[in-house]
Amino acid sequence: MAFLYALPGAIAEGLIWGLMAIGVYISYKILDIADLTVDGSICTGACVCAVLLGLGVPAWLSLIIAFAAGALTGIVTGLLHTALGIPSILAGILTQLMLYSINLAILGGKALVAIDSRSLELLVNMSDRTRSIISAGMIVAGTIVVLWLFFYTEVGLTLKSTGDNPDMSRAQGVNVNFNKVLGLAIANGIVALAGALLAQYKGSANINDGKGAIVIGLAAIFIGLSVSLKIKPNFVVSLIGVVCGGIVYYIVYNFVILLGMKTDYLKMLSAIIVALFLAIPYLKEQYFTKPKDLRPSAVSSNHNTGGDANA
Repeated sequence: MAFLYALPGAIAEGLIWGLMAIGVYISYKILDIADLTVDGSICTGACVCAVLLGLGVPAWLSLIIAFAAGALTGIVTGLLHTALGIPSILAGILTQLMLYSINLAILGGKALVAIDSRSLELLVNMSDRTRSIISAGMIVAGTIVVLWLFFYTEVGLTLKSTGDNPDMSRAQGVNVNFNKVLGLAIANGIVALAGALLAQYKGSANINDGKGAIVIGLAAIFIGLSVSLKIKPNFVVSLIGVVCGGIVYYIVYNFVILLGMKTDYLKMLSAIIVALFLAIPYLKEQYFTKPKDLRPSAVSSNHNTGGDANA
């Protein structure tokens, strides 16, 4: 009974984290960059949204500004990587470290800024889960449609090719460095947008929001893609699968909490889930795939067949 009562909240929060996972999907799967900026940019989105709401800015406008702030964090990481030659994973870590101080400054030096949900018209709110599911679902659906339209434009297709084969793209005259910066900006903008929604939903922005977000994003990706790729392996279905992975993750998350597991161990559980999904392809190939038949008789018979054909 308690699980059914918590289910709407898990779905609403899962949609928000699924949106964040879409941003991780763009950097990790499309650009082939393990971008650790997201642990900081999701907090940036939350902090910007909370402060703007406190200043009387409408909730919808605060989301747009939070997206822009997140895009700037992606640009910083992209420039550190492309202009200064810093490895992408280290560039993300450096930006993440810088963002801690920046996010603290945005919050006015406070560790937490509360959002008065009673006096503000929020798009998502923990006290109205049905509305939160509808609003978050519409934002997620709109994001998927916009990304679908974008990635089938000329710029979007060159961005995909940059992740698939940067050397070939460069040989075709594609500005690979620009595409990496653009892709990271889009990815972190979406992550910050999710952070802004999360702040509205929880009713606060905390300087420690987003710790371990990359792990949750990867968990949602691997959970979602393990199912969606078996149905129809295309871009839109993959994005929907990633969002569904976020929902499944948070349903399991809430179920584990109801079973009495301490919240201190939930990050470890997330890491184990990601490790399992990363290890499954390797384990399957090593222990569950039958080796090819390379017996001498089979080889000789092939030679004989070839000889007869030549004769």
